[in-house]
Amino acid sequence: MTDLLHTPLHRLDITRLPVVLLGGLNLVRALGLGGIQAVVATSDAEEPALHSRYCTFGVVLPRDHDSRLDAIAALGERLAGMYGRRVPLMYGSDDALELIYAHRARLARFFLFLASDATVGESLIAKDRFQAFAESRGLPVPRMLSWDGPREEALAGCKREVVVKPRAKRDWHNSALCQRLFDGEGKAVVFPDGAAARAHPVVSLFHEQLTFQEYIPGDDTALWSYHGFADEHGNVIGAFTGRKVRTYPAGMGESAYIELAHDAALHSLGADVARRCELRGPFKIDFKRDAWDGRWYVLEINARYTLWQYLGAANGANLMRVAYDYLVSREHTAVPVPRTGTRWIDASLDFKAARQLMREGQLGWAGWLGSLVGSRKLYNVFSWSDPNPFVQWAWQRACRVATRGPVRVITLLRRPWGTTAS
Repeated sequence: MTDLLHTPLHRLDITRLPVVLLGGLNLVRALGLGGIQAVVATSDAEEPALHSRYCTFGVVLPRDHDSRLDAIAALGERLAGMYGRRVPLMYGSDDALELIYAHRARLARFFLFLASDATVGESLIAKDRFQAFAESRGLPVPRMLSWDGPREEALAGCKREVVVKPRAKRDWHNSALCQRLFDGEGKAVVFPDGAAARAHPVVSLFHEQLTFQEYIPGDDTALWSYHGFADEHGNVIGAFTGRKVRTYPAGMGESAYIELAHDAALHSLGADVARRCELRGPFKIDFKRDAWDGRWYVLEINARYTLWQYLGAANGANLMRVAYDYLVSREHTAVPVPRTGTRWIDASLDFKAARQLMREGQLGWAGWLGSLVGSRKLYNVFSWSDPNPFVQWAWQRACRVATRGPVRVITLLRRPWGTTAS
């Protein structure tokens, strides 16, 4: 285990309380834009955030659960001793959030953080539990379908398009289900109707690990989100809205190209959903606008910090700064109406998304290139003002493929913008 009791922390400014960040590059850059010291703690020794100019200090954590918990607690204890008070803890993954739910009392001895009640938080992480939770709170969610049961509720009886998702998020991309049903990419797949979904051999084999919902029609631009930070009473003290330009795979995948956008109705609905769900601390609520009738549906809620924090901070709405000020001194930092001129892109995923849309006849080269001009870009790894993470990332990849021949190295160097979203 990392010897945190003897690791030198001399780079930390003793006059400014730091944040311990269980997260990646997008989050540490958001903290940096807010003028906040960051101690990045990660189990990935190759995490690009460790090389960021905004990472004041980095700690590589053990990978096994108990040792990782002990290391985080030891780090918190040492920092609390240095500063004479608890330090803020921020987190960017469901694994980190589950760790906090499971060991809230122990971590709260050394850290400042706000998280929803465990019953709420656990219902947000598990997709099958989320449906029942959302319905109990009166949220507008797509209709859930069962593998068997009464015809009006059963998958086989649904004549509309059906979306199939995993029940659990943990280790999703490494699972056999993801590889066999989703080709290792994406978070869901759409079938023309329930019968087609039920007849798919992989769906049939893994149906107990899947959830089934009626699909809400609309392309990537119908996918919006409401991002906020709520105090311990559930009051949202800072928020902004955004939407996706493209995802990969299209409609059901990871964010490839996103932007902030204003929608007063969605802003109001997002605040209402946060209140109904009794959310505490950071959160992101994913919505989709029905292309047929314009209604908003809640797709998912993440009760943690996400890569959108970086985009918000770059556009003048830094929710991580809002969270820091509230956790440290209970200040309500004003959040201005954010700008919308800067977009975030994962260039590798966006190129894949564009090629998919071109194959399907939904996008041309001119349309794709046109969507890229006219706005400032934040890249997932590359940054002119913070180049070291990309340099280290590219060097690590080059070293791994160097023995595979020059063609592999050339392929690597043709993808210069990187992909490691938080």
